[in-house]
Amino acid sequence: MKPGDLLLITRAASVQFIRPIRCRLIRIDARPTYDGWVWLDVYQLDARDRAVARRSIFVQRAGVRQAGQGTSAAVACGPAQARPA
Repeated sequence: MKPGDLLLITRAASVQFIRPIRCRLIRIDARPTYDGWVWLDVYQLDARDRAVARRSIFVQRAGVRQAGQGTSAAVACGPAQARPA
């Protein structure tokens, strides 16, 4: 992980992320944490990859995934639900 990376944050990173979020990494905070955990400063992104909020999130490093450009969280995490006609 490096600043500028697009990330997908799901329950694998922390149970607080019931709904996955896409974000752009600003920085990895250097303060000490539990082994395998890290504080990340990120911009949360909308479906068009526009920043909608700045957040500091506490996540398990092993659960953080790289997100592809233009890949929505719903597509990256599983099949889309059927829409009514």
